[in-house]
Amino acid sequence: TVSTRIEVEFTDESLPFTDVRRSDWFYEDVAFAYENGLFAGTSDTTFSPNASMTRAMLVTVLYRLEGQPAVNGRSGFSDVQYNGYYEDAVTWAADNGIVNGTSTTTFSPNANVTREQMAAILYRYAQYKKLDTDAGAKLDSFSDAGNVSGYASEALSWAVSEGLINGASGRLTPKGDATRAQVAAILHRFVENVMD
Repeated sequence: TVSTRIEVEFTDESLPFTDVRRSDWFYEDVAFAYENGLFAGTSDTTFSPNASMTRAMLVTVLYRLEGQPAVNGRSGFSDVQYNGYYEDAVTWAADNGIVNGTSTTTFSPNANVTREQMAAILYRYAQYKKLDTDAGAKLDSFSDAGNVSGYASEALSWAVSEGLINGASGRLTPKGDATRAQVAAILHRFVENVMD
């Protein structure tokens, strides 16, 4: 299974990224994602932790976490590049109900993924893995809980209860873009808290 394939521990070797330091809150998360082949850098020497994560990038990371299973056919989205680095990932995720398009014919691969979209995609991935997704936390303790989209409410409630998403300064910022560092941290917690 994937949980036995992914190493939760990582070596103490230095990362090749000049923009990730041991003192950064996300250092261990980036190390986990990099050493398990879930994320590559944005270059040989940069990780770009504060850059936004696109929808294509997030689905590709989950596809790698799943072991890159074979897919048949195409995704069916007109804006998914033929033979693009993310095409198989989007096809797999769409075929298994992990992602929806932004319309009936488009996926918007280059759009930044929001924090609530990320929660919804991870929630569906957990259900695809037949993991327990019954846990839920009340979101009303966050001052911006009213900004959560209806489709993402249950997923965010689950993500908060599992410790995957923590608010900052009492806010969830559901429509805010998820950064590469945040996604690395959330995936690290997902593998340790949910998949184990």
